Amino acid sequence: MGQKIHPSGFRLGITESHKSSWFSNMKTYPILIEEDYKIRNYLENTLKKANISQVKIDRKLDQIEIYIHTARPGIILGKSGSGIDTIRNEIVKKLKISSKIRINVTEISEPDREAILIAKWIAQQLEKRVAFRRAIRQAIQKANKVNISGIKIQISGRLNGAEIARKEWVREGRVPLQTLKANIDYAYTKAQTIYGILGIKIWLFKDEKIKV
Repeated sequence: MGQKIHPSGFRLGITESHKSSWFSNMKTYPILIEEDYKIRNYLENTLKKANISQVKIDRKLDQIEIYIHTARPGIILGKSGSGIDTIRNEIVKKLKISSKIRINVTEISEPDREAILIAKWIAQQLEKRVAFRRAIRQAIQKANKVNISGIKIQISGRLNGAEIARKEWVREGRVPLQTLKANIDYAYTKAQTIYGILGIKIWLFKDEKIKV
């Protein structure tokens, strides 16, 4: 008892799909994985204010298609759409690849239904020295406004600057982690506070994907 499994990995091929979609031989496989990592890392670091929830990468022959799901598309697009060209040129320069890069930006209409965006918001609150219980309570209120079926939030570390690190979690509603048809959105992020790093985990139960 007590073993944990990643909610998305547990459902791969059933209700979840891979974030990268491509096929490769064993020689180029590690190179392409590294490229995907660098692309995601670059977008996360340079577009922190854009509230990116996920980045999907599709490879087709000599073309790379990047799908960015964001709550603030205006920050990525820039004036007259020039922001996408800048991002594309920077990725080509960093990775030194000859493949054509196509970037598609999708707007998230309800950011409070995305676990990673709620986790990032909690991280920002904790970095502003807001009490962790208050941050959790406000996050649950935000989720309830968009009719989430259930939410579980866990924060671990030196909570409120305490000497001994501990773990605190709050659950509201149903969060059926062992039910494969349940659409569980899981996210993990870190808050860099003045008294150390706090780990934030969020499980959002949105709905059931397969109707029986």
